[in-house]
Amino acid sequence: VQLQASGGGLVQAGASRRLSCLASGRATDITSMYTMGWFRQAPGKEREFVAYIYGSYSTYYTDSVKGRFTISRDNAKNTVYLQMNSLKFEDTAVYYCAARRRGHTIDVLSTGGYDYWGQGTLVTVSS
Repeated sequence: VQLQASGGGLVQAGASRRLSCLASGRATDITSMYTMGWFRQAPGKEREFVAYIYGSYSTYYTDSVKGRFTISRDNAKNTVYLQMNSLKFEDTAVYYCAARRRGHTIDVLSTGGYDYWGQGTLVTVSS
């Protein structure tokens, strides 16, 4: 499975941005990626969890983005989205999408809980 993230760029604080993550590969492998997540890594910091979607509708967010970010997926397009609203300077980071196979047992909120990663897309929020 290959993941390609896109949609990053330079935005002003308070603005919105939508990131996309396109999954490609064998159909059976893609459908086994029941959980899809977004992580981010700010300069000089470790990669951190942002959000995940389990199935089509079950979602979970880190506290700092609750109420501002929305994760969703379009299975017909093999794409996961991260809608980011009311962006803040501290949201500046490289954003990575990740995929987790069914049956994975490592914590879903940790980087170790995912089997495949996209290349990252940079979001820079100007204050």
